[in-house]
Amino acid sequence: MKLVEECAGVGDLSREGRTIGRVHYQITRYQGMQPGNGLPIPGLHRIEGRIDADPPGEVTGLVGVPLMLRLEDGRALGITLADQEGRVLAEGHGPTRCLCC
Repeated sequence: MKLVEECAGVGDLSREGRTIGRVHYQITRYQGMQPGNGLPIPGLHRIEGRIDADPPGEVTGLVGVPLMLRLEDGRALGITLADQEGRVLAEGHGPTRCLCC
């Protein structure tokens, strides 16, 4: 995996199309690369980071739930909270079909 982006800012967190609230985020994005030619492998990625809800406690009960984080630049990332402290983790498995997605 190759580090391709680090970003931070204030965005909107949503679940099933409904906005939960504003969050401060710090995101690091990694991309799987093909050995040899260095081209990206579509779908093979990892997103790590942290969100801090405003007000604090807004994300209680959302650990493991599929969420959408809209970044300041307008992009949206599918994320999952790994713990109640706001740690973010999301992984893509690459071009082969798996049973989870």
